[in-house]
Amino acid sequence: MQKIKVVIADDHPIVLLGVRELIERDGRFAVVGEAASSSELVRMIKEQGPDIIVTDYNMPSDSVYGDGLKMIEYLIRHFPDLQILVLTMVSNELIISRLHDLGVAGIVQKSQLHLEIQKALNAVSQHRNYKNPSRNSDTVVPNSVGVNERVASLSARELEILRLFVSGMSQRDIALSQNRSAKTISAQKVTAMRKLEVKTDQQLITYCNEAKLFE
Repeated sequence: MQKIKVVIADDHPIVLLGVRELIERDGRFAVVGEAASSSELVRMIKEQGPDIIVTDYNMPSDSVYGDGLKMIEYLIRHFPDLQILVLTMVSNELIISRLHDLGVAGIVQKSQLHLEIQKALNAVSQHRNYKNPSRNSDTVVPNSVGVNERVASLSARELEILRLFVSGMSQRDIALSQNRSAKTISAQKVTAMRKLEVKTDQQLITYCNEAKLFE
């Protein structure tokens, strides 16, 4: 019986090792490639022709493929037959919904990797989308209606800009990674700050961290 070919991607070697081990416990699957960046991932897909890719959402944005939503959009557009499982620590419902809208086969929280990866692979191998049944719909600061309302007002693109900014990227780097102008990125960041009711970059970072927006 021909094995289902899987390529995995994460910029942490220990995570790659763990994911490989978990996947290969099931004899139906064979990991045929590993990647530590989005550019390596695209190269592996072209070389190995996998059936499934399991990729981290946050990858080094070292190439035109970027990471996050930009990378996923590229993969789905250029490899429409691929089934994509996304590993992430991001729990914001808007980003999760956007990923599903784009057409990913499933999303697995890294905190639940050992419990969920094999269930997700089993579903995807049968060409079924995987929905984590244990996902909590409360994504930021429990019992804080004001915070939830502010976050809900952000667009998926604004959330993506904030995620990259909070991760330490400059507006210029974000613009390059997204193939957009610095002026556009700045305008979206300003709009997001206004929606969150913060006035400085430090307040923005503190807000996102305290709200656990990207955990």
